[in-house]
Amino acid sequence: MRPATRHAVPPAGDICRLSAVELAGAVRERRLSVREVVTAFLDRIEAVNPLVNAIVSLRDRADILAEADRADAHLARGGKAGSLFGLPIAIKDLALTKGLRTTFGSPIFADFVPGEDDFFVERVRKAGAIIIGKTNVPEFGLGSNTYNSVFGPTLNAFDPLLTAGGSSGGAAVALALDMLPVADGSDFGGSLRNPAAYNNVYGFRPSQGLVPAGPDIDVFHAQMGVEGPMGRSVRDIALLLDEQAGHHPRAPLSYDKQGSFLDGLSTKATGGRIAWLGDLGGHLPMEPGILDLCQAALVRFADASFHSEALVPHVDFEALWQAFVTLRQASSGCALKVHYDDPARRKLLKPEAVWEVEQAMRLTAPEIHAATVRRSSWHRTLLSIFDRFDLVALPTAQVFPFEVATRWPREVAGRAMDSYHRWMQVSAFATLGGCPALNVPVGFDGKGRPMGMQLIGRPRGDLAVLKAGAAYEATLPWQAGAS
Repeated sequence: MRPATRHAVPPAGDICRLSAVELAGAVRERRLSVREVVTAFLDRIEAVNPLVNAIVSLRDRADILAEADRADAHLARGGKAGSLFGLPIAIKDLALTKGLRTTFGSPIFADFVPGEDDFFVERVRKAGAIIIGKTNVPEFGLGSNTYNSVFGPTLNAFDPLLTAGGSSGGAAVALALDMLPVADGSDFGGSLRNPAAYNNVYGFRPSQGLVPAGPDIDVFHAQMGVEGPMGRSVRDIALLLDEQAGHHPRAPLSYDKQGSFLDGLSTKATGGRIAWLGDLGGHLPMEPGILDLCQAALVRFADASFHSEALVPHVDFEALWQAFVTLRQASSGCALKVHYDDPARRKLLKPEAVWEVEQAMRLTAPEIHAATVRRSSWHRTLLSIFDRFDLVALPTAQVFPFEVATRWPREVAGRAMDSYHRWMQVSAFATLGGCPALNVPVGFDGKGRPMGMQLIGRPRGDLAVLKAGAAYEATLPWQAGAS
């Protein structure tokens, strides 16, 4: 059973309801042709996407089907099939796609067509996936509300009045409404986890370095943004992560994975201990109802032999947030400065982008250094927590999905938000620790709004997090996505 959407969409067909793992197996075994699979998803996109605007820059149908036919001919000749062979995939519009428009949600790049792929995109192609288009994003991925002046807003999979979250909002909605079998996302301050929570799907932020970043002009400075998988099941996430992950020679901070994540899920988790951080003892303002849903999810975890204990680390959380803000400005703000410095481009930037640049220009080297020291201290704190616990859990978001026209919440639980991303503070802790973090769906409030909870694991403990997520998934009385 899947929760109902308020969009007037027809039920998805049998092919589109299959998991990505099932679809890939059916194609390899020639129980389904690539043309059948691709046609089913293109028909679904045609029926649903006009209502939600999740997929953009969709390629011409005839070109996509011609690629599907070539894939079928390859199999007919006895050719080998990669793990994603024949699966239609749309790439997040922050990632480079060779020969396919990549706008970053910005009018500055409205007509930009890259000449190369991001590293993980190249790997997805080599695994046999058919890239059919892009998924919508906020301008330059800033903020957790997917809207931009190039394509317009993406609407929540459950309610046309609500935001899809962001910046991987298009990907989350496309998954929830069965327009894609699996999707990529990226995450700096919750951009992969938050839209997954807002659309009742799974989103995984891998350990920093597991998925190689790039190509980029700076390959040595340790950034906090990562690429990762999204899916309607934990197994589907593992399927895509197996292709995304692993060392790349042009990404010196990347590293090799230890075996297959999908194969690793064949051994069930045997339980463990969860540190429940909640609202950090009242430090984080939370919309009423969120903590209740997460605590009910912890009861389900107990059914899977994961037992939780409330914990509030002795940390100056306000100073830690300010360190996150400083480091974000030092990376995102500085990266956007090239556009700010051009008067013609500056006027095309949304206010949040201008704010990031102008704050970055005020930073000093000692301030950035102090922020990295604070981040390092938090990393040590996390390691000490993982000496006692297997996982850390927090809500994925501090507010339920809000009206898309609001842009961002100015107040949460009576407290004013002093920046466009302050209400996403709960997502910063995994980011600052370089930790893997999985959003798992926890249910809906009385208004039918979805929510999720983060499972955070020790750095490079990605498989353990996925196995815990799979154990929890088996306890749920509903399926991810929207019917």
